[in-house]
Amino acid sequence: MHLLVFALALQQAPAVHSGEDVIRAMHDRYAEKWYATLSFVQHNTATKADGSQERSTWHEDAHIPGRLRIDFLPDSGNGILFANDSEYVRQRDTLAHVEALIHPLMVLGFDVYAQPVAATIAKLRALNIDLSVVHEDSWEGRPAWVVGAKAGDLRSRQFWIEKDRLVFVRMLEPGRRDTTRVNETRFESYRAVGPVWVSPRVEFLVDGRQVWLEEYDDISTGKPLSDSLFQPPRPKP
Repeated sequence: MHLLVFALALQQAPAVHSGEDVIRAMHDRYAEKWYATLSFVQHNTATKADGSQERSTWHEDAHIPGRLRIDFLPDSGNGILFANDSEYVRQRDTLAHVEALIHPLMVLGFDVYAQPVAATIAKLRALNIDLSVVHEDSWEGRPAWVVGAKAGDLRSRQFWIEKDRLVFVRMLEPGRRDTTRVNETRFESYRAVGPVWVSPRVEFLVDGRQVWLEEYDDISTGKPLSDSLFQPPRPKP
């Protein structure tokens, strides 16, 4: 009986030979099941080099795939919008800055489950992640796929996907201003939302030192969100 169960598990496990296979497995596991909207209050802790900390609170709404609105509290006239593969900075409800940007955490943490596989692959290639390179490792005691780097390489741009639940758990990449440094992002403490998942804790590190922490509460999924929330702000007249 145990041999039969093991054989069936092997048949159901997707064959993985590349990052594209990992993305396809993620999409297929949760397609038509992942939540279309996500809202939460985000409590931020910024830690400076001298150890001092600053705290802030944001409200966020996501419409998946591809749209995320951040309102800085208590003044919701200021914030950021990610949409149309761009970042829009809002000040006093007017456009202060805009630039083209593919948000890798949106792509890997959320959009991968709700958009065509080809769209996710194209965005990851645009982010210069080598999808031809994949190896097995472990993270927090769980087996993981690592895409974009060979075993032992913790400096190349790469992302880590937990094999069992097929969720994004880690990203490493060279620093944008100082490429000798390594920026790291971790999605932690996943909790179940029906048949899918949400990470209420996101940690950002530079060379292993935490510089930014996000902790979420008042989390809700699936509630209707107006398209007007995700319209780019207008420039100043």
